[in-house]
Amino acid sequence: MSRFRNEITHLQAHVKTLRLAAGALFVVTLLLAFGWWSAPKNLTIHVPPDLRSGSTRRWWDVPPESVYAFSFYIWQQLQRWPTDGEADYPRNLRALSAYLTPGCRAFLQQDYEYRRSNGELRQRVRGIYEIPGRGYGDDPTTRVKVVSNGDWIVTLDVMADEYYGGDQVKRALVRYPLKVVRMDVDPEHNPFGLALDCYVGTPQRIEAASVPTPTSTPINGPVSTPTSTPAGTAAPPQGDTP
Repeated sequence: MSRFRNEITHLQAHVKTLRLAAGALFVVTLLLAFGWWSAPKNLTIHVPPDLRSGSTRRWWDVPPESVYAFSFYIWQQLQRWPTDGEADYPRNLRALSAYLTPGCRAFLQQDYEYRRSNGELRQRVRGIYEIPGRGYGDDPTTRVKVVSNGDWIVTLDVMADEYYGGDQVKRALVRYPLKVVRMDVDPEHNPFGLALDCYVGTPQRIEAASVPTPTSTPINGPVSTPTSTPAGTAAPPQGDTP
């Protein structure tokens, strides 16, 4: 009789152990489900453009070539005036505000007001494009200076053409020193996680020596460039800025 009692007790203990194990597995499953639910659904990875060789990168690292490509693309699209600068400039500021810091947005708004009051926008068509031979691949260390993990200084050498009523009224070769910062606050509207912080110095005209110049308007439409004075300083007279 005692043998049967011992067997029953053993079976009851085994069932209790199985129940405890099942409860522990349930708790672990809940923890895993919570971790899966709280994990980010999207992760931005910056991959270098040249994939002929292998590359190992930290997921939060932004390579200089990606910073340069972002800067030039946003800078060009931000200031594109395909038909009328008086309407195109503020429209671009609204459309691309997610790619600008608040300070840069305010500075460009002041630049727009200044240009409009001086008659530099009405019926103006303008375009900027990279000077051949002065891109990132020609001198990477000059084009992008890494200040920290979240700050960069990008130097753009571009050619600016401006037209009024179909006639070209301005052509200038300009060097723009731009500041780029990490600003991953609105991935829905800014998947790059980067933002332009306008100038770190005064844009300068550069020499045209050995630089080929196009003979026609860019196919993708002209783009504008902002004034060459930092925010908070007096803007120069019309025609002094590229």
